[in-house]
Formats: sequence, structure tokens, C-alpha cells
Amino acid sequence: MEVLSSRVLLRPRDPARSRRFYAETLGLAVYREFGPPEHPGTVFFLGQGFLELSGRHDGDGGSGAAVSLWLQVRDVAAEEERLRRAGVTVLREARTEPWGLIELWIADPDGHRLVLVEIPPDHPLRRDQR
Repeated sequence: MEVLSSRVLLRPRDPARSRRFYAETLGLAVYREFGPPEHPGTVFFLGQGFLELSGRHDGDGGSGAAVSLWLQVRDVAAEEERLRRAGVTVLREARTEPWGLIELWIADPDGHRLVLVEIPPDHPLRRDQR
């Protein structure tokens, strides 16, 4: 199988609220929009992947309720400060994990976990492995 791109699909309880959160609060750029103007689907750039918000989750506890997103950022501490000022729910403060990455856990308006990750300059992921 050759994977050319990927995306995470979320079906939010309140699509308009979630679109505002991802576009305005997090500042993700829009890749494309589709569907009827009164109920649009939105695909955001997400690093080397995509995040699609479409449809609506009715809160029935289905598989859509257990979604996490992993987002690499340049400066986790700066993002934590900015997001706290914006009123975003912090699930766990930023800290260095045993594997060396700095992680901050936040929640989107529907309670989906977003893991913001900073890769320190001396981490093996930053080194050329050739």
C-alpha cells in the first residue's frame, strides 16, 4: 500500500464551534471546504497530514469519541501560555516525557485530546540517521 496523504476525521457535536476552534484559536490553515454552505465540511492542513471536520457527532459514545491528535509545534511553552489565555482546557501541563519529547495535552470543545509536541534540538528525531 502506498499512502500519499493522511487525515484525521472528526465529527464534532457543534461543527461551527469546532471550525472556529481549529481555524481561529489554533490557527490552522484551511486546505479546502466542501458541501452545502449551511453545513460545510472543512479540511485543515495538519503538518504533513490533514484534519477534516465534517458531519455531526450526536454524543452516542461511538468510536468517534476516543480521538486524539498529535501536533508538532516549535515551542510548547509558548503555545501553552497562548492557549491558556484563550481559555483552552489544559488536560496536562507541558512536561518532558521519558522518550525525550516535550508534550502538552489540551482538549478541543468536544473533549478530544490534542497532544502538542516539541522535539528538542538534541533529540534523536532531529538527527540525520543515514
